[in-house]
Amino acid sequence: MYKVKVFVTLKESVLDPQGTAVKGSLHALTYNEVEDVRIGKYMELLIEKSEQDIDARVKEMCEKLLANTVIEDYRFEVEEA
Repeated sequence: MYKVKVFVTLKESVLDPQGTAVKGSLHALTYNEVEDVRIGKYMELLIEKSEQDIDARVKEMCEKLLANTVIEDYRFEVEEA
């Protein structure tokens, strides 16, 4: 069994209104040292071992469903579960 951690974030060139709102709220709470906030998604997948290449399968999942590759970047980590 594999545990896969998938991190999806907006590309740098894409505006992040949710991140801007969180930054404003942090500043309102006097956390003025925060310079920028980017909001993303985190997912954990448990995947059965198989003969297929796990990295290739997870990349395929990310590109087909888990991330919108037009506006989002993704990365993932695979570990034995």
